[in-house]
Amino acid sequence: MKRTRLAVSTAAVVLTLGATGPKSEILVFGAASLTESLQDLGRAFEAKTGNRVAFSFGASSDLERQIEAGAPADVFFSADTAKMDALEKAGFVRAADRREFLSNILVVVVPRNSTVRVASAVDLVDLPKIALADPAAVPAGIYAKKWLTGLGLWDKIEPRIVPTLDVRAALAAVESESVPAAVVYSTDAPIAKSVRVAFEVKDGPKILYSLAALARAKNRSAAEAFVRFLSGDAGRAEFQRRGFVILDSK
Repeated sequence: MKRTRLAVSTAAVVLTLGATGPKSEILVFGAASLTESLQDLGRAFEAKTGNRVAFSFGASSDLERQIEAGAPADVFFSADTAKMDALEKAGFVRAADRREFLSNILVVVVPRNSTVRVASAVDLVDLPKIALADPAAVPAGIYAKKWLTGLGLWDKIEPRIVPTLDVRAALAAVESESVPAAVVYSTDAPIAKSVRVAFEVKDGPKILYSLAALARAKNRSAAEAFVRFLSGDAGRAEFQRRGFVILDSK
């Protein structure tokens, strides 16, 4: 995918979307799994309002730490509720501003041409390596660990785990064939054309994303408007189109 106006900082890669002469600019911190959806919705919001939207994508755990360290984010969209809970407890988010309507499903992916049989969680025990977003901190990895622990397989699989920075890095490890399998979200799998879904996790933990305008947002009004846009009809339609699960009807 061709991307324009990429600016690299020590914190993250920020994609600035925009029209000329914006009314204001907001910075949105979003979980890596939301990248394409938020990029599309950012463009739609800009066209509708004239406000400019910039994004920083990464592991929700890293983004949460950056916000607590003073990063100038206006909106946070986490892949779990725990990171938002931490920000709310620290005073960065107000409970009334949270929106939790989005879910996902875990899948196991393998290289498209792989001949290794991976049809269930038990088959993962026989693999030499398995990529996961860091299960000690990153939501996708935490969800995967909870799933495997519930099946009584975590202790057997843990020595084979290759922890990655975020869920997209786990996907990339399979795409490059550095590892024979990874656990990612179902919405991530279509991004990499050289991987395929080996199986869907039907007995996995509940996945719940959390969205909020930050209490200390420098552009509070625009941040709140973007949250309403994401959680409204246009946002829900885009997320559903990308394969996310919508949990309520507003």
